[in-house]
Amino acid sequence: MTQSRIRVVIVDDQGMVRTGFGVFLNSQPDIEVVGEASDGEEALRVIAELRPDVVLMDVRMPVMDGLEATRRLLAGEPDDDRPKVLMLTTFDLDDYVYEALRAGASGFLLKDASAAELSDAVRIIAAGDALLSPSVTRRLIAEFSRLGAPRAPSRKRLEELTERETEVLTLVARGLSNAEIAAELVVAEQTVKTHFGRILMKLGLRDRPQAIVYAYETGLVRPGG
Repeated sequence: MTQSRIRVVIVDDQGMVRTGFGVFLNSQPDIEVVGEASDGEEALRVIAELRPDVVLMDVRMPVMDGLEATRRLLAGEPDDDRPKVLMLTTFDLDDYVYEALRAGASGFLLKDASAAELSDAVRIIAAGDALLSPSVTRRLIAEFSRLGAPRAPSRKRLEELTERETEVLTLVARGLSNAEIAAELVVAEQTVKTHFGRILMKLGLRDRPQAIVYAYETGLVRPGG
């Protein structure tokens, strides 16, 4: 039985970027570029029509930027119907990192990424994982440090987590991968994935970026802590 290909829409105001990424991705046997758009407003129409699995979304665009398009795209849709959004940035330390994660983006990719990094990123996002480079995680932590006090209204949901789940969430928020967490806790990587799945379910969160945001906003983890 052949596995269906990952359907991708590329959103960028630069035609050369769309073409280049499209050539890279269409050369992969498991990925298919089904559409493209040059601004956020057009992207919302194209995505509604084509229902892709993954959207590569540029941050800075005319008419409607990628941040606003991501907010609108991910608002009000059941999780299962939402595409995963991978933000395209020129710099790792983009000022939009924090707001994009709050809007529901699943990760970031630099525009100068190699063909292999691009296709791997699409697969990671499509599988439901987050793509947060160490530098992006550091940027996120720095933003929370700048903001100061926790912003979330309540820590009550944290009480539903077991001690081990709290431990896993803390390590996730510090930017460790599942493999690194498994090594730290001396458990199998699959066990970490199971714990993390329960964390998302109990806290009503969508993915890893949202879990990191939640951990800092509730004060479970503090910058530098």
